[in-house]
Amino acid sequence: MPDEAAPVLDVRDLKTVFKTRSGEVHAVNSVSFDVKPGELLGVVGESGSGKSVTMMSLIGLLPMPPAEIRGGQVLFDGVDLLQSDVDALRDIRGARIGMIFQDPMTSLNPVFSIGFQLAEPLRKHMGMSKSAARKRCVELLELVGIPDAESRLNDYPHQFSGGMRQRVMIAIALACDPQVLIADEPTTALDVTIQAQILELVKDLRQKLGMAIVWITHDLGVIAGIADRVIVMYGGQIVEQAPVKELFANPQHPYTRALLETIPSVRGARAQKLRVIEGQPPALGGQPTSCPFRARCTEAFERCGVQNPHRVNVGPDHDAACFWDPASGGPRHV
Repeated sequence: MPDEAAPVLDVRDLKTVFKTRSGEVHAVNSVSFDVKPGELLGVVGESGSGKSVTMMSLIGLLPMPPAEIRGGQVLFDGVDLLQSDVDALRDIRGARIGMIFQDPMTSLNPVFSIGFQLAEPLRKHMGMSKSAARKRCVELLELVGIPDAESRLNDYPHQFSGGMRQRVMIAIALACDPQVLIADEPTTALDVTIQAQILELVKDLRQKLGMAIVWITHDLGVIAGIADRVIVMYGGQIVEQAPVKELFANPQHPYTRALLETIPSVRGARAQKLRVIEGQPPALGGQPTSCPFRARCTEAFERCGVQNPHRVNVGPDHDAACFWDPASGGPRHV
């Protein structure tokens, strides 16, 4: 994948707010990133860090109200999705941008057959006839590794195992050959063996189809095995971005380093106690005026409490939003 390739998806300064009875929740704060053709971008962070809300903001899946997009641009093939009307977004979703959700049992409709749900985007977005759509459905189920594909088109979601339902969700997301696939923690509800199968399937499909993938997860182990580049989110904003090998070898933000230290290790003869990140995630009740990780950070100093750091370049295609410099052990000169 050439570095100079123009992004297929370019997000600039995205801000998303939820209006609640107790006030506004600033869930996404000035998030900027891009995804290049054929790239797999990992998005990591703990629950509540803004990963899923960011991705749902991009393609208009948040209920408005209570959600409100306060600013930014989402450029997809040069078109700003935030300025697109409902019909234009509906034509893009499921066709040019596919999405896989976390729990396939709540994403699939229990009263319609798998074949009906697979054929729906084909007939809506691609105008296929009933027979052409059925033929394509068989091809899609075979592509994602479901045996006896044709006979299973008439089955219902409850007749599939969890792993098979997730394969069906992947088939639906791929039905119209999307340019970008957004996967929102698609293996979280599955056991470890099935997770490994789904990850191998995604890697294989990516090679065959050449689409860009945004993979949302809290599992750094998954990211290490499949991603090209990683963005780390905390408190509704991106705190670090780097190529996957660089991030693991040279983490620059204290939160990234803390996340890496919480990964279980089997090295050594004796079991070791798991590391934890002390404290609680920040309240997102207002526009941040200080570093969101300050209260849990072992390296915080006075400036962190009065200014929210911007991302600065710390290496080739590597940036971090932090005033602390791990190399010098002191403040970064920014």
